[in-house]
Amino acid sequence: MPLMPARVKYRKAQKGCRSGKATRVTTLSFGEYGLQTLERGWVTNIQLEAIRVAVARHMKRKGKIWLRLFPDKPITKKPAETRMGKGKGQPSGWVIVVKPGNILMEIEGVPEPVAKEALSLASYKLPVRTRFLVRQHH
Repeated sequence: MPLMPARVKYRKAQKGCRSGKATRVTTLSFGEYGLQTLERGWVTNIQLEAIRVAVARHMKRKGKIWLRLFPDKPITKKPAETRMGKGKGQPSGWVIVVKPGNILMEIEGVPEPVAKEALSLASYKLPVRTRFLVRQHH
C-alpha cells in the first residue's frame, strides 16, 4: 500500500510554485544521520517507498528510520493519445514538493559508514541531488 492521504479536500491540485528554499523540515530532529535535498522537484510516493526499502535492507532491520515528508499533492495525467483540451486529467499519483534544504529521511542506531552507504543507495533512487547530514553534538 503506497503512502497517500486518507482523504483530501480537493481531488485535483494546481501545479503550484516551486521557487525559494525550504523553510520547514530543514534540521535533523529525530535521528543521527539524514538525507537533505539540494534541488527542487517532486518526489513521488513510489520513490519514497523505494528509498525506505533500500535503507531498511542495507541496515539489516537494525536502527530506526523516520520519513520526514509526506506525499500529499495529487498529480493528474491525461490518457495516452488524447488531444489537447477537454479539461484536466484524472489523478494518477501523489508527490512531495521538495525544495533545497528539505530533510527527506533520518536514521539512527547504526554506525556512520553503514548510514552513509544506506543513504547513498537511497539517493540513487531520487530525482533530486541530495547530501548526507550528521547531527552536530553541542
